[in-house]
Amino acid sequence: MLPGSSIGQRLVLTSFGESHGKSIGAVLDGCPAGLEIDEKEIQKMLDLRKPGQSVISTQRKEGDIVEIISGVFRGYTTGAPITMIVWNSDQKSTDYENLKTKLRPGHSDYPAMIKYNHFNDYRGGGRFSGRLTATHVMGGAIARKLLKVALNVETNSFTAQIGKIKMENKFDEKMINSIYKNEVRCPEKNTAKKMKSAILDARKKGDSLGGIIESITTNMPVGIGEPIFGSLESDLSKAIFSIPSVKGIEFGSGFEGSKLYGSENNDLYTIKKGKIVTKTNNSGGILGGLSNGMPITIRIAFKPASSIAQKQSTVDIKTKKITMLQVKGRHDPCVVPRAPPVVDSLISLTLADHALLSGAIKPVL
Repeated sequence: MLPGSSIGQRLVLTSFGESHGKSIGAVLDGCPAGLEIDEKEIQKMLDLRKPGQSVISTQRKEGDIVEIISGVFRGYTTGAPITMIVWNSDQKSTDYENLKTKLRPGHSDYPAMIKYNHFNDYRGGGRFSGRLTATHVMGGAIARKLLKVALNVETNSFTAQIGKIKMENKFDEKMINSIYKNEVRCPEKNTAKKMKSAILDARKKGDSLGGIIESITTNMPVGIGEPIFGSLESDLSKAIFSIPSVKGIEFGSGFEGSKLYGSENNDLYTIKKGKIVTKTNNSGGILGGLSNGMPITIRIAFKPASSIAQKQSTVDIKTKKITMLQVKGRHDPCVVPRAPPVVDSLISLTLADHALLSGAIKPVL
């Protein structure tokens, strides 16, 4: 495996494949034996992420049908590595023939060419493609089920902003069932309509938009995480930044908290139904790198998709001359609406890994 293809310590996810290769897949090692799981549960999350479902996403139509190759027997995990695979079926590699020497602005083409001495697979971004987030979801679907069964922990992510259009109200639990009732994955119906309109307008202009995903994890036990370099914030950030297009992350009050006094930003402790909680949650559920029992709240910034239909200036690395490039192919005018299940997956993988490390989840259920 290439360095960087695996993440986790006790629950280890290894991703393999390329955007236009024969297949993509994942190996999840360290999942406790005895977890009831089947392909339908993994497929359900993959279906929330797959392309070609909407006019606001790429029109590449991949079925993304997952096959479990190993690690599950008679409907339960065995404790062995769980290998999952999805076959690619709708590649149009000819769209990338003009990219052999012309560098796409905003993409990894140039540093990848230098790192791998031009042996890298440039089609669809190859190993650097957002298509590989499907492998995150394969492992994440299992981690999400593990957290729910073992600890009643649940993560819900949603679109909070597209371009300059933001949700009008603060998210609450009543909105959970509304997240996937529209193509944008925003729980506010009217805001979702405005977001969709903005994305379609960007597509007409041959352009793209970015946005913000918010994520809330509930019922995480107190004290999960490791100090210093193994903090929850450290490992969650590492996992989230494995998603292409992510350029920023904040926990709790985040950057806004930097504008406050300590007396305003501190979360004061109190007792609620016999349980120690905080009156506010500016810490985002994490103190000193450890979970404090409050909801873990995260905001994630996605840049606008780099592949746009407009002509842009670039460099031809063969001729060493400035040239013009128009990126062909089927691309998302905004990647944000397909990101919530990916964010759910990576957060779940990280939290489940830490729960195993701490002993909160046992090796055999």
